Amino acid sequence: MENLIENLIIEFVKNYSKEHNTKTKWLTPIVGFADSNDPEFLELKQVIAEKHLTPKEVLSESESVICYFLPFEKEINLGNVHPGLASEIWAISYVETNKMIEDLNDYLSEKLGEMNHTCSKIPPTHNFDKEKLISYWSHRHVAKIAGLGTFGINNMLITEKGCNGRFGSLITSAKLKPSEKPDYEYCLYKYNGSCKLCIEKCEKEALKINEFNRKECYKVCLTNQKVYEKYGVADVCAKCLCNVPCSFKNPAKNLNDKLKSENKI
Repeated sequence: MENLIENLIIEFVKNYSKEHNTKTKWLTPIVGFADSNDPEFLELKQVIAEKHLTPKEVLSESESVICYFLPFEKEINLGNVHPGLASEIWAISYVETNKMIEDLNDYLSEKLGEMNHTCSKIPPTHNFDKEKLISYWSHRHVAKIAGLGTFGINNMLITEKGCNGRFGSLITSAKLKPSEKPDYEYCLYKYNGSCKLCIEKCEKEALKINEFNRKECYKVCLTNQKVYEKYGVADVCAKCLCNVPCSFKNPAKNLNDKLKSENKI
């Protein structure tokens, strides 16, 4: 079942750009699965907010959560490295990917429904408290529980394919084998203190080592939204994840592999 779902997601994303004539191009997704009873879901009520939902609160018969990372092609990321406003293609990619996530979850729900499984879909974005700027369902945190990566100091989830992309998730009654979780930090700063480039890239200084000014960050996002509103809701920035060591890969992998190899000798 896990392989089937993964293949459905990969093929859907592979064909989506051509079928819908999008400007966005995506690389092969990464897929992970979480047990709905994983205690980390309850921990999110302390980590994020008391109102953050658990899978069972959304779908009482839920057994698993399907999570996926949709990497953008490299050029989209590198096109957003300049100071100032977010790039036009980054705004477009955000809007088009959100639409694809909705369509993908509809497709997966239909396929799982054919196998007598129920599903519950969470919007890809804007499911948060507009005053506190706190999400009721964080796709990134849920993806972490599903083993897709670890958080960087830029609050992005770093996967084996970096953080240049978007996350989606789907709650289902299907019983799926949980994915293995990382046993080390992918963020270079958290791994060995060697990188703070994402902080340096934040022009408004909203991002610091142990502090994140959500409201200052969101002001920037809303400025970009006004500029690109003709494309849809594009409250974006993403300067902190463009052309940094964790943009396109897990930057700590080689270091950790080397450490493990040395410890075996």
